[in-house]
Amino acid sequence: MVRKEQHCQRYLLIKATDLADMVFSLEEFHKTYETETTDMVINNRKFSFLLPKYLHRFLNPYDVFNDFPLWAKIWPASWVLSSYLADMPPDASNRFLEIGGGVGQVSIVAATFGHQITLSEYDPHAINFARANAHYNNCPDFPIIKLDWFRPQLKTQYNCIVASEVTYKEKYLNALLHLFKSHLRPGGEVILVWEIRKGGQDLFKFFHFEFDITVSKMTLRSETATHRILMTKLRHKVEPVSRNKN
Repeated sequence: MVRKEQHCQRYLLIKATDLADMVFSLEEFHKTYETETTDMVINNRKFSFLLPKYLHRFLNPYDVFNDFPLWAKIWPASWVLSSYLADMPPDASNRFLEIGGGVGQVSIVAATFGHQITLSEYDPHAINFARANAHYNNCPDFPIIKLDWFRPQLKTQYNCIVASEVTYKEKYLNALLHLFKSHLRPGGEVILVWEIRKGGQDLFKFFHFEFDITVSKMTLRSETATHRILMTKLRHKVEPVSRNKN
């Protein structure tokens, strides 16, 4: 059960800096960004997440729609994934990787409930917010790294790779496929969660050559909207299917 409330906090807006390149400071973060706070209760534990109050500073004026800062919102699929991980019994031997972690909500919840998780993200502003939210929720010690899906420089494999709302563009799917093949441990699992939308990508068609796939559907209701959510789980096939096979 997830409850959501919103409050506003004003902070001085100055030129953006990549706080990931220095020793992180909440004080410096608050000097850099104007934020609002979203509160969430998961498994009877309250979390508070800082989000950008305004999006204009993150927009590309030459291509607003293509580079829209989707990381700057907590999506319904992220609520579902974080709740799912909160319910999962922790195992200290299992290593999790979140990709496209945005402002950090899923990884912070997972770490709070005992999972060994690394948050990865590409956008430097998102990394700043993820680090701020980790401190804000008294969870500052889990790893937060920059990750380019097209040139991943990961040195390890993970028991579980999780993500919410990362499959909305076809151009990302091939990079994700190679990332999963290279960095998911044998016997491991990928968990992808996203909201059903018109024109969404056909993940089964794209991934079924390399992975066994299971899909579950759920409905998330709030006072103002109903969201249809899919959770897709991928496991390595024992013998991958040939892409040339009819």
